Amino acid sequence: MSLAIQSLDEANAREMAGWYYDAPYNFYNLNPNEIEQNVHYFLDPQNNFYGIFEKQEFVGYCSFGEDGQVPGGDYSTPGLDIGMGIRPDLTAQGRGSCYVEAVIDFARQMFAPPFVRVTIAAFNQRALRVWYKAGFRAVKTFEHQTQGVPFVILVQETRLASKDCEKSLLVK
Repeated sequence: MSLAIQSLDEANAREMAGWYYDAPYNFYNLNPNEIEQNVHYFLDPQNNFYGIFEKQEFVGYCSFGEDGQVPGGDYSTPGLDIGMGIRPDLTAQGRGSCYVEAVIDFARQMFAPPFVRVTIAAFNQRALRVWYKAGFRAVKTFEHQTQGVPFVILVQETRLASKDCEKSLLVK
């Protein structure tokens, strides 16, 4: 799987704003009445959103920094927070490890963080399995400040490379 990570354009941002996940992953669906606000947010350079492309096809996104943090979590230890989403029709197809590996490689090249961290809803066992497989471990659980949903904060303990993933082409 040859992947590229590059800046989002408006068409990608609009597509993301309209992604619809089935339950229980509908937790991640955005409000369809807030498309313009979401597009503006995704395209704001301060929010560090990038597209994940497979053979030039837009397959997902990643973000770096505060966007990857969830209200109620403890982010006092400096590290790089990663947010990530895959197009709904591509989830649960066994590609997650390659996407995560490419995003981590990109994060390390672009930001040179002391460590990387990800926060995942506790019900999202698919995502948790993928991040655990990439060498992450849970360091804290908490409830979202306003929604009361349990979340897990994970940090990468070891660097595991998958033999199933080609070296990603990373583009700024």
